[in-house]
Amino acid sequence: MSDQNYKRILKKISTSAGLEEEELERRVEAKRAKLSGLISKEGAAQVIAAELGISFDNEKLKINELLPGMRKVNVVGKVINLFPVRTFTTKKGDEGKVANLFIADDTSNVKVVLWDTNHIEFIENGQIKVDSVVEISNGSMRDNEIHLGSFSELKLSKKVLENVRAERIVKEKSIIDFRVGDGSSVRAFVVQTFEPRFFYVCPECKKKAVQEGESFVCVEHGKVTPEKRALINIVIDDGTESIRSVLFHEAIPSLGLTELENTEKLLNQREDLLGKEMIFSGNVRNNKFFNNAEFIVDGVKEVNIDELIGVLGEKN
Repeated sequence: MSDQNYKRILKKISTSAGLEEEELERRVEAKRAKLSGLISKEGAAQVIAAELGISFDNEKLKINELLPGMRKVNVVGKVINLFPVRTFTTKKGDEGKVANLFIADDTSNVKVVLWDTNHIEFIENGQIKVDSVVEISNGSMRDNEIHLGSFSELKLSKKVLENVRAERIVKEKSIIDFRVGDGSSVRAFVVQTFEPRFFYVCPECKKKAVQEGESFVCVEHGKVTPEKRALINIVIDDGTESIRSVLFHEAIPSLGLTELENTEKLLNQREDLLGKEMIFSGNVRNNKFFNNAEFIVDGVKEVNIDELIGVLGEKN
């Protein structure tokens, strides 16, 4: 959990209960001490809110006020991205559907996951499309996504939303505060690197091309002359925790790895990379195979000491 989100909870409690934030911080630390530090600051703050009779349920919120774990979320946003409806089979053998979209307001944007067939029909029949403004009631926050089930409400809104934040929101975070779905940036050290893995994609749609005999086939475009691509796994550590990270073809050179198919030169470049501090940005996702979080890195920058000193000066 980021310090920014924790401060946001304190501010809400302070406003509702009429208590100074400093007093609430003391109560949070006392609560954590009582529980031997086994509860996060956010968890302790929520316990204190409950003790004071304060609930965040049913409040109309801006998107940047949404916090992991919130229930009965009410929010209004403009649809900025829609994904095709997917079907899946449950463990019981039943067929289900799920739909994903992104909504935005003037503060931020968030992914919305629809599980109810009535909500999904709005997308299938074209009632809800890109640029529609929707009102969500009784949603729940899972990690950094709004999930809507059969008890949630989704409807078109007559509100006009202009100047929405449609760009990807990247927040500076410590690795220990990473949550699945986050767009995050972190200054960290490379502590481990792995051999590159190669695969082939269709030159038209860039989807994976499968080898059949001596040829490569794309599901959409049939037999193709494929493009060779690479991915590399590294482990980065910022002092709070480490995370396995993945860089795909276009992002790999920014690490300083340019000789992917020359074993000896690549080994030297990988050795030079170990212990190097850099700024990584990307998205946190769940690796289904290992069932743990991994960082999909799409941007790498060298640490600019002058820039860093300037930022620290502004904070002070």
